[in-house]
Amino acid sequence: MKTFPDSFLWGGAVAANQVEGAWREAGKGLSTSDLQPQGIFGPVCERGPGSQSLKDVAIDFYHRYPEDIRLFAEMGFSCLRVSIAWTRIFPQGDEQQPEEAGLAYYDRLFDELAAHNITPLVTLSHYEMPWGLVRQYGGWGNRRVIDFFSHYARTVFTRYRHKVRLWLTFNEINMSLHAPLTGVGLPETASKGEVYQAIHHQLVASALAVKACHEIIPDAQIGNMLLGGLVYPLSCKPEDVLEALQENRTWQFFGDVQCRGAYPGYMLRFFRDNHIALEITDADREALKSTVDFISFSYYMTGCVTADAALNQQLRGNILSMVPNPHLPASEWGWQIDPIGLRTLLNLLWDRYQKPLFIVENGLGAKDKPDATGVVQDDYRISYLNDHLVQVREAIEDGVEVMGYTSWGPIDLVSASKAELSKRYGFIYVDRDDNGEGSLARSRKKSFYWYKEVIATRGGSLKG
Repeated sequence: MKTFPDSFLWGGAVAANQVEGAWREAGKGLSTSDLQPQGIFGPVCERGPGSQSLKDVAIDFYHRYPEDIRLFAEMGFSCLRVSIAWTRIFPQGDEQQPEEAGLAYYDRLFDELAAHNITPLVTLSHYEMPWGLVRQYGGWGNRRVIDFFSHYARTVFTRYRHKVRLWLTFNEINMSLHAPLTGVGLPETASKGEVYQAIHHQLVASALAVKACHEIIPDAQIGNMLLGGLVYPLSCKPEDVLEALQENRTWQFFGDVQCRGAYPGYMLRFFRDNHIALEITDADREALKSTVDFISFSYYMTGCVTADAALNQQLRGNILSMVPNPHLPASEWGWQIDPIGLRTLLNLLWDRYQKPLFIVENGLGAKDKPDATGVVQDDYRISYLNDHLVQVREAIEDGVEVMGYTSWGPIDLVSASKAELSKRYGFIYVDRDDNGEGSLARSRKKSFYWYKEVIATRGGSLKG
């Protein structure tokens, strides 16, 4: 019976703006997420009197976290990935003094996790930033935001230095190329040069946070977080192979800077070829040398690319604009299911960086429906997760150092892409629909008991 290492962390991952609700409670300010009621690809909507968003309440984790953490503990979680809502700490983003009520809330959350022996893995910025920094300063396009973020990071590191030992800087940092408002607070109309300048500021801020974390919490580990957008060449034509190399570099670039401490040559060529002249100071170059301790990433799907322009135009689709792989099935949302791709990605990242890896998002979104007994019989989710975890185990056998696995999301939550609850990921069902109707009651799905056994046996119960 093959099992995972004793030190392997098992759990789940959630984000503040997708679970907490309480969007204006205890002094919380408006975030970019609050102004995107239709999700990260939807329009920005100013919030007037009477305006509503599904995320305003979400699944009310802000008030119900003790109940949810008890359920996570029942499954045997040793780790829960959460994010801090920046606007609970600095409502506008540029204040000098933090909001004590926001700090106190996360104290209570971390204390509750500690009471159940669950290690928190905390993301500083997960698909949201203070709207005040966008409105007043132009988001990450303004160099001043580096200092505001650094102040925020140092504030929470100092406050939680005895409670949190695992940190992440920015969630899916490469997503800024696909959703610039969500990633860096820039409009969809921003030029490539403007987006990359904002990304540069964010990379510097990330490195400064790494340095601060090491100073304030010497025994902590802090990592980056990538959207693992692995693509294959559609054919073995050399042109397609080169196209896949270039496409993969669009997200590997973020890992290269955060793990190696400098811009890689291929990006310098990309900037030259696209007439992008970034403002990079000597202080920036020095700051970037503070590299992460480990690499975390999300993995949901793979896709293909081709150098054939006509085929590209005809076939590209989904969130990352990939060409569908003719050899793979797809989920209800058109996301192709590729468990072996996860093993490939783990090996690729390990070979590239030789730093510990942490799978912090992986899961299957589906339209779950309780049966006559009130239970969701989600065998499709069990199959998906089983097959992916088998490949994680194989990667560990390959010699890859994997710290842990936190599935997305262990409890139903509001999806990021379209802000809907009908796209469910959880082991725990939440009684609420896309219209905001429902009791918010929690109930265990079939996968709840399956994951509990997987954790209890350290993966020994996996099939395959």
